[in-house]
Amino acid sequence: MASKKKAARRVARKKPVQPPWMRSMPESQFSFMRNILAAPSPVGLEAAMSYGIIKPFFEEIMPDSWAIHQFKGNAGIVLDTAPENKNDLLSVMIVGHADKIRMQVRSIGSDGKIWINSDSFLPTTLIGHEVKLFTQNPKTPGDYRVIEGGTIEALGAIHFAANDMRTGDKGISPEMLYLELQIHGTDPVKQVEKLGIQPGDPIILDRTIRRGFSKDTFYGAYLDNGLGCFVCAELARLLSKRPLRRIRVQLAIASHEEIGRMGSRVMAGELRPDVLIGVDVNHDFKAAPGISEKRMSPLEMGKGFTLTGGSITSPQLNACIEAAATKANIPMQRGVTGRDTGTDAMAAAFAGVDAAATSVGFPTRNMHTISEIAHTGDVLSCIHGLDAFLREMERQGRSADDFRKGHPRLDGVATASA
Repeated sequence: MASKKKAARRVARKKPVQPPWMRSMPESQFSFMRNILAAPSPVGLEAAMSYGIIKPFFEEIMPDSWAIHQFKGNAGIVLDTAPENKNDLLSVMIVGHADKIRMQVRSIGSDGKIWINSDSFLPTTLIGHEVKLFTQNPKTPGDYRVIEGGTIEALGAIHFAANDMRTGDKGISPEMLYLELQIHGTDPVKQVEKLGIQPGDPIILDRTIRRGFSKDTFYGAYLDNGLGCFVCAELARLLSKRPLRRIRVQLAIASHEEIGRMGSRVMAGELRPDVLIGVDVNHDFKAAPGISEKRMSPLEMGKGFTLTGGSITSPQLNACIEAAATKANIPMQRGVTGRDTGTDAMAAAFAGVDAAATSVGFPTRNMHTISEIAHTGDVLSCIHGLDAFLREMERQGRSADDFRKGHPRLDGVATASA
């Protein structure tokens, strides 16, 4: 009898099991995220991530009834849980984008210097960082090779800088940037040409993510937007274990987002989803230096995934996501955007497809640098928040017609009182 009482007390003392979004990300999952973010996938050359890492993962976990869509003009892929869609199911497309912002070779100088552009990077943030240059074998076009060991430079040394640059009154301009490959000796131009380096060759930063000093943080290059692709992959894992029966989910790994959402708009145009959700990085505005007077949304790293209002986002879709997250006790933050979400949430509108759309994500710091920062809890809350939303839509038996008829009306609403 005494032993039974002791056992009962031990059970009572056990801590309740924490949900996944409150736990530290396990090393196996973090390693998978690192592999996705490390894939060399500059704009227009996304196949290293989509075909090299995510497609084999999809093929490993997907049931036989699922299918993967591929495209002629880009290396994007879509995992489709109901490709036949014979029952006219509600279709929900969730999009991450595989393309990374990159630098590009502009020209080769008479001294062999490889002049580059900075694309969407702030030029000052690039100086001194190690990079990878991808170029083609001059004898066999289409045969890509990587050149490592180079850094991005601008002035050569502080001694060569004008005084206003030394004092910080003037900054680095994109035209000053060049790739330093330490080339020296006879005929440097010929040495560069022998390597097959040409205008347009992409250059990407060389730093994989690692865990940060503070609990559940991590940092490195290209969180934008391998994280959105990681969310899609992990959501696929959850759905493969407990498939939905009345919702068609299309998990998209898109291309060309950084130059105008060109890949996702093709996917939306081809597959015509009823609902489209872009998954992308957001900003930790609370920690952003020097912008307090702009009164930005108080998004904060470590407080949960973000949900965007404004632009083309659907109020009723946002309400569904927020209600599902609240019901599951998943932390969420509300953000706001203006005319354009700046994410793949715009894909259906750009493609002329009628879809309820919104954008979700996670607050990050130092966006478009080699040291982007995020919180694993925010990423996990996004994965499980979307899973909760999809399962709640299934439980409610939602259809495309519900979204046609469910637009909120502000006429006749009750008057609020203090």
